[in-house]
Amino acid sequence: MRMGVIILPEHPWPDAGDIWRHVEDLGFPHAWTYDHLSWRTLRDSPWYDSMTTLSAAAAVTRRIRLGTLVMSPDFRHPVTAAKQVMTLDAVSGGRFLLGLGAGAGGPDATATGGTDIARTVRTARFEEFVELTDALLSSPVTTWRGRHFAACDARMVPGCVQRPRVPFVIAAAGPRGMRLAARYGQAWATIGLPTPGEHDERAQFDALRAQVATLERACLDVGRDPAELQRVVHLSRIAATPYASRERFADLVGRCADLGFTDAIVGYPRSEGVFAGNRTAFEKVLSEHLCTT
Repeated sequence: MRMGVIILPEHPWPDAGDIWRHVEDLGFPHAWTYDHLSWRTLRDSPWYDSMTTLSAAAAVTRRIRLGTLVMSPDFRHPVTAAKQVMTLDAVSGGRFLLGLGAGAGGPDATATGGTDIARTVRTARFEEFVELTDALLSSPVTTWRGRHFAACDARMVPGCVQRPRVPFVIAAAGPRGMRLAARYGQAWATIGLPTPGEHDERAQFDALRAQVATLERACLDVGRDPAELQRVVHLSRIAATPYASRERFADLVGRCADLGFTDAIVGYPRSEGVFAGNRTAFEKVLSEHLCTT
């Protein structure tokens, strides 16, 4: 199973550059950052823009793939977001992965003067966001109008380095989101149950099993072979301290692989709070896994 790492956009440069280079040197095939204006308990702590951070990370790395986990319409418009994505794909030499999600409302939505919206409306808005972003990144000129978004003669020249566009990694937990992943995604991503820390691992793995079944039905509904879609699980949201020992990590990864996941992601260790962990254990356990895959 391929392993990725989440690096929160909280580190000042050049410290952040050292971390991105370090995870590439460890052998991770992909690394990600969160696309929020602020986040949860870290809302009043240092927090930098994701796309700028990824552009800088692209400049100091050569091999590792870089992505958002995830970009949402809470404060992004498809036209401007697509231009950033196209540019980042060029800066990285075709290494960018676009993680997309419906958003969760809260400060990300209200910071620009918006209000929280009902879940059904958020899902409908996300459907438009994905469809329009796909059109923008696949064509040099796009005119499109929906209920939530529009594009008028929007230019994307020269287009993405990766053709026909950058890969979409679509985060979803429900049937409508799964159908989006099946229709537009090169990969599907999940954090399991949406409230980490409130469920034990058994409940989380039961949820993952049910989500995989829903995804496979969605693929069949849209006429796609489920085996074509890569499957990404955010392991640090499923289980606390996943790399605490070699045995624990192997057990968690093996259980995810048995469910059909192709990739797992862990949080880069922080001294406290979310993703808190021992950096020595992180490097030892992950290095051993990366050397054998």
